[in-house]
Amino acid sequence: MFSSITTIRVRYGETDQMGYLYYGNYGLYYEVGRAEAIRELGFSYRELEEQGVIMPVAELNVKYLRPAYYDDLITVKTILKELPKSSRIQFHSELYNEKGELLNVGVTTLVFIDVKTKQKAGLPEALKERLEPFFH
Repeated sequence: MFSSITTIRVRYGETDQMGYLYYGNYGLYYEVGRAEAIRELGFSYRELEEQGVIMPVAELNVKYLRPAYYDDLITVKTILKELPKSSRIQFHSELYNEKGELLNVGVTTLVFIDVKTKQKAGLPEALKERLEPFFH
């Protein structure tokens, strides 16, 4: 299993009239977590794209447990529970407030796509090499 942790402060423009983090913004927080997780592995999304791989979202599942509020410092935990064996990769996200309360969980499924052919591709070899040690 591989996991990564990053923090994000809820900005005023991300909230609704009640001062809650707007429900549609949780996916953006997941994306920040994914990007930072990949960065911790020594890559960036940009570098993967430069190597000829894009990763569009194929599915997003979200469960809201408690609200996040304006100015809360949110901990985003991003988890890969298994090494991808196909063209799909699933990132599990958990969002916590400063009290350590679980606010939200989600699973984002992305697909590896070859930039040139626009066809599904497998896990890029360089990324596989970085991830394998976490799964043995």
